[in-house]
Amino acid sequence: MSVVLYRYASPSSSCSPPPPHSCSYDIDHVLLLKNIPHVKVNVARILPRPEITDLLGVTYRRIPVLAIWNDVYCDTSLIASALERRFPASQGYGTLFPNRKNGGSADSGLIKAFAKHWADTVVFNLGPALIAWERLPAAFIRDRSALLGRPIDVDAMVASRGNSLSLLSTHMSLIEEQLFDGREWLFDTEHPSLADISVHFVFSWIKSFHGVDSLFDAKTFPRMLEWLARLTAYLERLKQRQPAVPVIKGNDAAMKIVAAPFEPYDVVGFDEREASRLGLKADDQVSVAPDDGRHFPTVGKLVALNREEFVIETKGSAGLVRCHFPRIGFTAKPVSVKAKL
Repeated sequence: MSVVLYRYASPSSSCSPPPPHSCSYDIDHVLLLKNIPHVKVNVARILPRPEITDLLGVTYRRIPVLAIWNDVYCDTSLIASALERRFPASQGYGTLFPNRKNGGSADSGLIKAFAKHWADTVVFNLGPALIAWERLPAAFIRDRSALLGRPIDVDAMVASRGNSLSLLSTHMSLIEEQLFDGREWLFDTEHPSLADISVHFVFSWIKSFHGVDSLFDAKTFPRMLEWLARLTAYLERLKQRQPAVPVIKGNDAAMKIVAAPFEPYDVVGFDEREASRLGLKADDQVSVAPDDGRHFPTVGKLVALNREEFVIETKGSAGLVRCHFPRIGFTAKPVSVKAKL
């Protein structure tokens, strides 16, 4: 099964940050934890991104995007879920939901909710205020303003840094409390879980910014910082054991994706009850976009729908692909077709 990851060319820094809402847990680390071979396509940090929009017909603009064969997955929450399902531990891959120590199965539903709604939506959203917006190029700020749907007020962002640092400190105290009993990982699992990966990404990203040293105080948060260092070392050991990830060009990736088989539609299925609640029918032309009011919807034919995801067919210059979006955080609406005069 071929896997193609579309991601930024280099790790983020305070002068070259990911956009707000880009990703809460690094899919690189998810792939590392599960030991899934893959190739990578480096994409620009600002639009245009013809590797995705033109070649695949997927106008969703956030990164990362991941393809498994002909199925293209958008949003890190669904990417993680798809990788866990399609590369299961029963076939020798790692897992994002290891069992609890001393017996007991993983809290997979709770871990998914924790990663999506706390790490991604709450904690990650405090990070952008700490970005050095006053030092970024105007083109980058215009691009992120277009993503947000409103101009970014640099002065207001700078002024909000103290509040963000204070709230991050409050959230770090919750992690410290969770680790108070001496557990190794956040949900007391045998190995790191998606919960650990999601929180690690956010705070590793924030730790790279200037002016945050007081936040990462070992006297205030000793267990949290030990956990952060422990997971960083754990991931580095995994990285050393695995071969370097090949980087391929967008055209080559698109040809590989459109020529590959796709997962049968009945795997996701079509839940008629859910569709009727949403006012949708199979084969409708729909527009799928994030719920947060951002622009850049993706339009295609609705071919599958269940309680976890929407699947639409999109067509770019390279050919047809099946594009998957999560139900949580996204809305699909029918596209009205104007009658010909």
